[in-house]
Order: sequence, then structure tokens, then C-alpha cells
Amino acid sequence: MLLLYTTKLTPRISYIFKHICLRILEVDVVFTTAIEEFIAHSGPKFSYGKKPLGNELFFQSYGLLEQQGFETIDISVKKWDETVGFFAVSNNSALPFDIFSASFYMLSRYEEYLPHVKDKMGRFMASESLAFKENFLHQPVVDIWAYKFKNLLKDLFPEMEFPKKKITIHPVIEASQPFAYSQKGAFRTLFGYINNLLEGKIREIINRTQVIIGAKRDPFNTFKWIINIATRSNFKLTIFFLLGNSLVFEESLNTHRQKFKLLLKYVADYKEVGLLFSYAALTDYELLKEEKQQMEAITNRPLASSINSQLLVNLPDIYRNLVELEVKKDFTMVFRDTVGFRAGTCTPFLFYDLDYEVKTPLTLCPAAMTTYAFQTKYPTDIEKSVNGMLDAVNAVNGTFTILFTNKDFSYLEKNKIWRSIFSEKLQEYG
Repeated sequence: MLLLYTTKLTPRISYIFKHICLRILEVDVVFTTAIEEFIAHSGPKFSYGKKPLGNELFFQSYGLLEQQGFETIDISVKKWDETVGFFAVSNNSALPFDIFSASFYMLSRYEEYLPHVKDKMGRFMASESLAFKENFLHQPVVDIWAYKFKNLLKDLFPEMEFPKKKITIHPVIEASQPFAYSQKGAFRTLFGYINNLLEGKIREIINRTQVIIGAKRDPFNTFKWIINIATRSNFKLTIFFLLGNSLVFEESLNTHRQKFKLLLKYVADYKEVGLLFSYAALTDYELLKEEKQQMEAITNRPLASSINSQLLVNLPDIYRNLVELEVKKDFTMVFRDTVGFRAGTCTPFLFYDLDYEVKTPLTLCPAAMTTYAFQTKYPTDIEKSVNGMLDAVNAVNGTFTILFTNKDFSYLEKNKIWRSIFSEKLQEYG
């Protein structure tokens, strides 16, 4: 047990120290505001605040964890060994930066509450983030800082035991369009034929016809291949299906069709099925609730995991709605078109509501990348980037999540790299 002394135990202090100690380092931490209890404690202990009590292990507070609300902060990022640090403190502190305030800044998504430029879909852009501007987006800095804290504890308290951890592999697949041509219904099929004809896509017309008459397998229906690989692997896997309307008319399908429901039940028999909330539902609580209930009716089990259409996160409203609906895990914490750790971590963390200053039960599961971010990259560049991010996560025994789509595994030459990463590369760590 690790004892922390602070003059005032705020929700922010409790949140961030529990995350670092329990979720990342997997050691118990207990808090006290009583000096007598701290002095009497004979085990590992440290203090956090403006000044030390004596000669104990002391970490100086920058002040962010004692505040409420949010305001623009002038942040100076400096190089620190193999990483970076910010919120510099005095030499009295055991570390040159208040890593706990800095970690809270990253995990709470403090910067996303502040005024910023959004893209055309209303998303917070990577270019607006501190990590992008200061070139540390590729590092899970919160986890790196936690290990610096761990090394200090090990040096001063050699009797402390830290559980052995290893990397967790958890790919996720967005199946917003499970079929390219089949299960569309007569009107959408006719619409597709007309579009192909007007655009002169004769090959598309031939492929569409072959799929519809059953002479060829639908190219987007890659789920048997996915399940075959996943059942032979040790990694976790969650596949997200869209039940609401797609933003593109032709991509939508009738989710009440029996074949679609059978597909969901088939996948759910082997791996976790999650819900991709439609774009319209993200601003309509009743529609959000309706889509959740529809998914639960199909799978006959409570919905645990969700992801937002277009990877849109409007803080804090959408997450408050997920909390209200008792969704346990959200996988939207990723930049759609930029590789990197949006929240500066590769460890799942609880959503902290800055408006209400409260820790919620909703777990945010950060992803390192989406396949969409590599639209114009060569296979060698993709492999190099994936290997680099895997190594970064492996170094801190975190969770590596990459967001695929079912379309990434269709048998096109350009998808060969994604089939290889999913079926081979991830197996090396899983």
C-alpha cells in the first residue's frame, strides 16, 4: 500500500493518482490529510502539495489539481530525457515537472473544453492539440511519466512490489457498411445502378450484379475471415455495427432485415459486438437510447462498448449521455486522420467531467491510429508507423488499439498490408 499525504484531497487529486497508481502501475494508493497518520505510517509514502513536510519523498504541485473549472493556460513544454514535460516546478520536488497535473490536463481533455477551431464535421482536430504542436503526439506521455514515478518509488522503497504487466492488444473494427451491394433493398440497389451507369463504372455494375445473384461474395462481407483470425488469437476484439442511418444514402441498409441480424448474432457468438452510434443520434438523446435498445434486442445482452460516427466527440455532452445510458466503454478517443495518442496515453481511463468536477464510470479506450490516417501512404510507411506505435505501447505495457474497418480486409491489393497486420503482426504481441 502506498500512502499519499496532501493538505486537501480534491476530486482531481483522487482521480489522477488512482489512475496512475491503480490503472497504470497496479499498486494500491491511500490518501490522508492528517499529518499524524502520515508520520506514523511505516510503509511507502510521499506527499504532494506546495511544500514538503520534512525530508519525505515530495512532489510539488503546479496547482491545476487544486483548481476548479477550466481556463486558458500558458504551457511551456520542455525536453525531458527521452520524452517531454510541462508544468515545471522547483528543485524541492522529486521530479522537475508536476506530472500529475500534466497527466490530468491530458486525460481530462482540458484543451478540448477551451475555444478551438473545429473541422467541417465539428471534430477537435489534431493540429489544435498541444501534443501535435509540441511534437509528442506519438508518445504515450502519461504512461511514460508514470514509469518515471515508479522508478523513483522502486529506488526509495525497494520492498515495494509491482505486478508484472505486458502489452494488451485490442483491435477494433468499424462496420458502418457491412455490405457493398447486398441487403440494400430494391430502391438503394436501383440508385446504385443508376449512379454507376452515370459515372461509367461498368466494372461496378458487373460486380454488383454478380453479388446480387449470388455468383460472387460481397467484397465488404469479410466477417468470416475476421472471426477465423480472431478466434485463433489471444487478443481482444470488438466489432462495431451501425444501426442508424449513414450520412451517405447508398451506404445505409435496412437493419431490421433478418440476414443483418443473423450477421450480428454470428459475430457476437465469438467476439464482442459494439454499437456505432449514428451521427444524428449524437445530438439526440432519445435516438441514442433507441439505437442502444435496438442493439441489445438483437444481441440479447447489455451493450458494453460504443463508438461515435465520424469519430465525433463533443465534450462533455456526448459522454454524459453515454453515462446516463450506462454504456461502459467508449472507443472514440482517437484522431481520425492523424496517428498518435489523443489523450497522451495508451491505458484506458475514466472520463472526468470538468464542468461538474466528477469522475464518471465511463471508461475511455484510446486508440493509437485509424487505417483512414494512411489513405495516401505506401505499405512500407504503414508498416513502419504501426511498428513504431506498437513499440511505444510495449515499452510501457499499455493497450494497443488500432481502428480498422471491415472494408480494410477485402481482397484488394491495397488491403494486403492491413490483412497482414491483423493476421500476423498483432499476433506477435497478442
